[in-house]
Amino acid sequence: MPKQVDYESRRRRIAEAVCLLADEHGPEGVSMRDVAARAQVSLGAVQRCFRSKGEMLLFAVDHVGERITERVRTRLASSPDQSAATALGHATDEIALVREEHRAEARIWLAFVAQAAVSEPLAGPLRTSYAALQTLFVRLIAEATESGSADEGAAPPDPQREARTLLALVDGLTTHVLIGHLTAEAAEEVLRAHLAGLGERLRTARPRKAV
Repeated sequence: MPKQVDYESRRRRIAEAVCLLADEHGPEGVSMRDVAARAQVSLGAVQRCFRSKGEMLLFAVDHVGERITERVRTRLASSPDQSAATALGHATDEIALVREEHRAEARIWLAFVAQAAVSEPLAGPLRTSYAALQTLFVRLIAEATESGSADEGAAPPDPQREARTLLALVDGLTTHVLIGHLTAEAAEEVLRAHLAGLGERLRTARPRKAV
């Protein structure tokens, strides 16, 4: 009986090899032959999974995005009864790649972002990943606003604007830590201060009226 090949598992293994090589040489320095060697599979196996280097890089970008998203899902699922504001803090903590254990992932992600600036095929999947993260922030901010106190009568924050701001802050802090402008501790302090201010505005906001 012919040996059954788990192509999805092999594609993920190849994507991990792509990420390791992209971390070392940048996406432009990745070759299918080098990926095959790093993944410990034949060049033919790589070519059966991906028709071109471009297709392989696109899958690797999606792979990194899904890895981060899965971490967020796991973190949120671990405390289903937490408030929306607390969930927002936990999600932000996972998306901000400033801790030492996420440093390699941060280098890989930003290497793809840099390459995407001159490659529309790579830019598309990155926009999709950012849109998904922004949508998550919008939902959590909106939920936190709805559970806020109406006593102060403060105008509710705009979830879209706040989500864009938070996502841009997280991305910027990741870059600043990576190049050594900020320490991970300083970046986390900036993030905590921003979330504390946002949390206070959400707590005292007047809940939005249902349309």
